[in-house]
Amino acid sequence: MMRFMAIRLPVVLAALTVVLAACGGGTAELRRELEEKKHRPGTHVEPLPEVKTYEVFNYDATGVRSPFTPPVQTSTGGGPRPDTHRTREFLENYALDTLKMVGTLHQANKIYGLVQTADGLVHRVLTGNHVGQNDGKIIEISESKISVVEIAPDGVGGYVERPAAIPLASN
Repeated sequence: MMRFMAIRLPVVLAALTVVLAACGGGTAELRRELEEKKHRPGTHVEPLPEVKTYEVFNYDATGVRSPFTPPVQTSTGGGPRPDTHRTREFLENYALDTLKMVGTLHQANKIYGLVQTADGLVHRVLTGNHVGQNDGKIIEISESKISVVEIAPDGVGGYVERPAAIPLASN
């Protein structure tokens, strides 16, 4: 065991000498570069931007509606109204954007639109049928889309007609 320690001690001392010698060699170049940078002239520093003074604004809301209450609007009462006495059709249970047109069918001089619901069932529709949840009525069936006019609430107690369409689904 003592012999092993006698051989090991010189090896450790030699390795330590090599490591310490490697640490001291690179500082001369670093010191020279640092001295060189100290003797260079300084560059111009831009001045700080001028601070603008704060202008006080006094808000006077006398005679003005509060921005936190909705504006009072009244409906004129005119315009379209949904037919509440009409029997609702099956495709009025689905939102219009969940319906897909998958084709047309020409039969007995009539053009039927083929509409697929979200559950995968395909239904035949004709001009005049109702679809969607906003009293949508089919006004035209073409090879590329089914045109619909919806009667939707206008937000102030009335209703407004708005055009919509069910485009032919691309597969």
